[in-house]
Amino acid sequence: MSTPETRAVQARYARRDGAADAQRYSLHANAAALQAQQERLRAMARLWRAHGWMDLAGRPLLEVGCGSGGNLLDLLRLGATPKQLTGIELLPERAAAARAVLPDAVRLVEGDACAAPITDASQQAVLAFTVFSSLLDPVYRQQFARTLWRWVAPGGGVLVYDFVVDNPRNPDVRKLTLAELQALFPQARLHSCKVTLAPPLARRLPAALIGTASLLSPLRTHRLTWAVKPT
Repeated sequence: MSTPETRAVQARYARRDGAADAQRYSLHANAAALQAQQERLRAMARLWRAHGWMDLAGRPLLEVGCGSGGNLLDLLRLGATPKQLTGIELLPERAAAARAVLPDAVRLVEGDACAAPITDASQQAVLAFTVFSSLLDPVYRQQFARTLWRWVAPGGGVLVYDFVVDNPRNPDVRKLTLAELQALFPQARLHSCKVTLAPPLARRLPAALIGTASLLSPLRTHRLTWAVKPT
């Protein structure tokens, strides 16, 4: 299924420089990307431990907009069970890249998430990392949020990582504030923290200073939010 907004997302990604993106987000080549990933993982683990999850083994977990599979690999490192993992990706080339690196037991679905064959209340966590900010149509944003909420079992949640400020250099994304997130998931209890040193700043700093600078909350540009569905 294709909608005007999903076609627009595909067109916006097609305009991007793939080689530049690969370098910018390379954990090996870019110290800022590595710091952001490690900080995000620590924050995820803290949120889930506070939720009472001492491990991820056996929990059905899904990522929408899974890209080339990096976050799903991180979930496996945190102890998730491969056959309980699902990734959904709109872009065929990214879905193919994810398939190439993930275990065969991980389920991958290609296409529009709102049309994905996911059973209601079947997932304990649904991840959406920098996905809402790529959806510029507010009506589709609401439809997307309702879809993710349906998939979550009571007592589970949607884990959202996204921009809290607009990027003046990138008109293809729009910030996601905590107030809008609460409006998108009105029944959810939100547990949230700001993370990620502003990437343009982090990329200019010596690697040894990135971790120290990231402690300054006003310089953080993203928010990690665990939106919990009541039991």
